[in-house]
Amino acid sequence: MPLLKKSSSHSVLPREEDEVPSGPLSGPSSIEWRRQRLLQIGSANAEDEQAPLRPALDARAASYGTIPHPSGTKSGKQKSTFRNRHGLGTLPSILIPGGRHTNPPTPSLISPRSLRTSTYFAGQRPISAYDRPNGKDVLPPEGAVKTNGVRVWYSSFTSIDWLHDSIKDSARKARLRRHKSRRGRLRRQFDRTLGWVVVTIIGFLTAVIAFLIVRGEQWLFDIKEGYCTTGVWKAQRFCCPVTDDTVFAPRTPAFVTLSAEDACPAWRTWGDFFAPVPSPEGDGVEQQAIEYAVYAAIAILLAIISAVLTINLTASTSFVTRKDSGVLSSTFASGNDDQKLTDPPAGGSAPRKVLYYAAGSGIPEIKTILSGFVIHGYLGGRTLFTKSVGLALSVASGLSLGKEGPFVHIASCVGNIVSRFFSKYENNEGKRRGILSAACAAGVAVAFGAPIGGVLFSLEEVSYFFPAKVMWRSFFCAMVAAVTLRFLDPFGSGKLVLFQVTYDKDWHAYELIPFLLLAVFGGVYGALFSKLNYRWSRDVRNATWLKRYPIVEVILVTLVTALFSFTNPYTRMGGTELVYNLFAECRSGSANTHSGLCAMSVIQSIFVALLIKGALTIVTFGIKVPAGIFIPTLGVGACAGRILGVLIQWAQYRYPNNPAFAACQGDLNCVIPGLYAMVGAAATLSGVTRTTVSLAVIMFELTDTLTYAVPVMLSILVAKTIADALEPKGIYDLVIELSQLPYLDAKHEYLWGNLLINDVTDRDVDVIRVDRENTVKSLRDQLQFLVESGNSDSGFPILRPDEEGTRMVGYIGANELEHALSIVADDPDQPITFTAGSPHHGGPMASSISSLAETGSNFIGADPYDFSYYMDQAPLTVQDKSPLELVQQLFTKLGSRYVVVTDTDGHYEGVIDKKTWLAFLDELEHKTV
Repeated sequence: MPLLKKSSSHSVLPREEDEVPSGPLSGPSSIEWRRQRLLQIGSANAEDEQAPLRPALDARAASYGTIPHPSGTKSGKQKSTFRNRHGLGTLPSILIPGGRHTNPPTPSLISPRSLRTSTYFAGQRPISAYDRPNGKDVLPPEGAVKTNGVRVWYSSFTSIDWLHDSIKDSARKARLRRHKSRRGRLRRQFDRTLGWVVVTIIGFLTAVIAFLIVRGEQWLFDIKEGYCTTGVWKAQRFCCPVTDDTVFAPRTPAFVTLSAEDACPAWRTWGDFFAPVPSPEGDGVEQQAIEYAVYAAIAILLAIISAVLTINLTASTSFVTRKDSGVLSSTFASGNDDQKLTDPPAGGSAPRKVLYYAAGSGIPEIKTILSGFVIHGYLGGRTLFTKSVGLALSVASGLSLGKEGPFVHIASCVGNIVSRFFSKYENNEGKRRGILSAACAAGVAVAFGAPIGGVLFSLEEVSYFFPAKVMWRSFFCAMVAAVTLRFLDPFGSGKLVLFQVTYDKDWHAYELIPFLLLAVFGGVYGALFSKLNYRWSRDVRNATWLKRYPIVEVILVTLVTALFSFTNPYTRMGGTELVYNLFAECRSGSANTHSGLCAMSVIQSIFVALLIKGALTIVTFGIKVPAGIFIPTLGVGACAGRILGVLIQWAQYRYPNNPAFAACQGDLNCVIPGLYAMVGAAATLSGVTRTTVSLAVIMFELTDTLTYAVPVMLSILVAKTIADALEPKGIYDLVIELSQLPYLDAKHEYLWGNLLINDVTDRDVDVIRVDRENTVKSLRDQLQFLVESGNSDSGFPILRPDEEGTRMVGYIGANELEHALSIVADDPDQPITFTAGSPHHGGPMASSISSLAETGSNFIGADPYDFSYYMDQAPLTVQDKSPLELVQQLFTKLGSRYVVVTDTDGHYEGVIDKKTWLAFLDELEHKTV
């Protein structure tokens, strides 16, 4: 066969290191290469071709969210679409520049010209091909698993094809079963154990990273107040060991302290360092002023560093991979356009939304990813580094936030990075999400020391698809993480988490009444917090000048936090330390007073801490630093529970003969305020996050007993019921709504009323007719028109006419069409064919086209201008008279990307893609509220 000739348009191609795809099943080429290839279609000089594929920068934006951002059409008229007809608003767009690539390109010096008479498909296939071949040999017919079109890659903010990934994994397993030799059996056994190896590595690495974060955060937090004279690198708890709870007088009430905690001589405060001899008339004011100044300065510095890292390293505009579509989502921004990347688009449309991947807890985004949407870079190495370092800095600054929630994001990053070293998970997004579910369980396990609770949290809160195999692997991954963290011992106490406590008393029946009061408080607080935080984020943070200056917001919040927290010992201490002291049981006569919490006079200080923590958390959660919500919420609930517990303890000590305390039988330590704190914390966290079973199990694992199962379960259920009545959505669902993440909630029930499928079917979607001539150039123009109409996550129905209408031939996705057109871009007038039942289509995975890319062998009928092997010949279809609940089940249970609507005779009516369905559900929900 003749060698490839260089294209006449080689002068406009990118640098030599840009990658040229080796064939239909090659990995993604660089987006700049694809852009230039598509620009040159129909033009002798691609540099002169600036429209319509390269609009002005202020008019280009990739869609992000439930509803894509519509822009102008090629005819200058706005096309009537489903969203326009129903008056659905547009969402802010996210700009993805063509700047930094996470996958380095591979050198290439040639450009394809004539594909029918070349060895174009014989080149070595580049890395990261999604539907990569599983081998060079062809499966025999009896061992083959039929596929239904190929997928090239998934761009950012598009949904994955669960059905395709499931079929592809079946094909992979079929090929493994074909080999009957000893080597084949060993390969099958390795394939079965590979998942366990992967989750083991993930659990181990997650625990190591958690250990480093905890140790770093402890030292950074304490350095605000002073340093250890025996070792500057030591945190205060390692410099000053905690006094043991030695019991001296068992008959003494627990809140009567026999000895105060001694000061630690090895710990030197900054006030003592800068003013070692206080003035007689100053009464220590000078030292306190110095301590506050140093405390505030270091806190602001730590918060600024965390915010700078988050904003500069994890802005969504800085994440571009070769898997992002050059036409669909990259906006073709060049290096000279950097200064305009965040400018609002022209025409008065909504300003572009820039996301910061390391900010917040990450759980809402993880839920969205596990539901089947792709966000490139969100689980990458750069995000992992920034999230880990920024989390230690932000928590150490003293802000009212926690590190437990972000551990789920960190563990998911580890899971994503580790899984990409194994093609079994790298090239199957569906199976990779099973690994991410296991990683989420490991994140909760290291956050709370609760491996079983981690598995249930992954099942209840974040995972979308959770079969039995994923549950077992999640449990194993969480166990490995917990065991590893136990050996590392981050707190030097043998505990996985600082606030792990044990009680030696049982609860009594009369205590159910105060437990119910705490449950009511938790539900009311949870609903109130969710509403106020949502409105603060929507009306203040995103609607004022704070949106343009996120670092200034971080400085202001940190300054206010330092101002209100410094004078109160319970707001000044770390969140986990506060929760531990509130949970702790005051041992009779113990020298450890748990920061004075064993005294009656401390109620006022705890109440002030409750108010300050609650108010600061409302304005803190959502700033541009890594931040969790678990610990601040537990702190607020624990403060309320501790206050109520101390009051009841005092009442029992004051009136021991009251019939209400008859069960105590004269025991002065009958009431445990720490138990009330734990119940209040569980109720409050349930009210905020709406978790139930997993939260109860986490609390059981924290106390190492099931003795308090009834109080904890009762408080959680009552709190969630009250919170749901006041505010139907928890904080994570509100963040998803605020960020407009494309999340389809499979647990939500909708009232369809008299609505029909016709009310949601998009009949204006552009189609490809096989009875008309479809050239490379005409399909390129159709592809651009699809992008400009805001449907970058969809594709084209392929139709053929019959006597009474049109029937489906297949469906081709936008990514697949872009990839195919970039290969054949040198022949703009060449006709493209779509053949139903083509000899290559539906063949065994890893045969035919797949083996062609590796072996260079040709096969009968191989035609690069036949796009049939990219086509889905059996898309899911529903009749136009089907109930809407059927469509909901197709999207949630089968994971479909699109559903084709036909009439009773099988004629094509329209398409419902996933984002259109989400927009419809959002409109339906707002109508029923």
